[in-house]
Amino acid sequence: MAFSLRRCKPSDCGDITRLMADDAVYPGLLQLPFPSEERWRKMLEGQDAPGNADLTLVAVAVADDQVVASASLHGAGPNVRRRHVAGLGISVASQAQGQGIGAALMEALTNYADNWGHLLRIELTVYTDNLRAIKLYQKFGFQQEGVQRAYALRDGVYVDVLAMARLHPKPPQLPVLQ
Repeated sequence: MAFSLRRCKPSDCGDITRLMADDAVYPGLLQLPFPSEERWRKMLEGQDAPGNADLTLVAVAVADDQVVASASLHGAGPNVRRRHVAGLGISVASQAQGQGIGAALMEALTNYADNWGHLLRIELTVYTDNLRAIKLYQKFGFQQEGVQRAYALRDGVYVDVLAMARLHPKPPQLPVLQ
């Protein structure tokens, strides 16, 4: 599938809502069935606020201009001591999986984090049985930091997740003065 990446726009909220409502997508995420388009609109509109370094990207199928994936980096919260940290989330429509879209999104997000976003650490959780996603994260330098037992309810069963993180491979340094 030919695709292009771009920054997500508030006008994409309908496509994002459909992606997150996909029966083959939301069970792999910490999303609930029947997502609200209004919730996604508010989240996407807030990204343009001054000082907000969050980034949400979408993959768009060239053939029909449909959003087939999304991925984001979002701040770890308001704590001043964690401004160097972002959480990562990614979702790929079932028909677009296995075609390099996840890798392209991960490449773009890690490039942003390392070269533009002032981020030292990226964190994520992934269900322990999502081997395809774990392999993708490992390819981009994420390491397992622990297992969180009974982390989330998925389809009526409590399931475990891996806590994974990636540290900047070459943190910026001040130039040496001579």
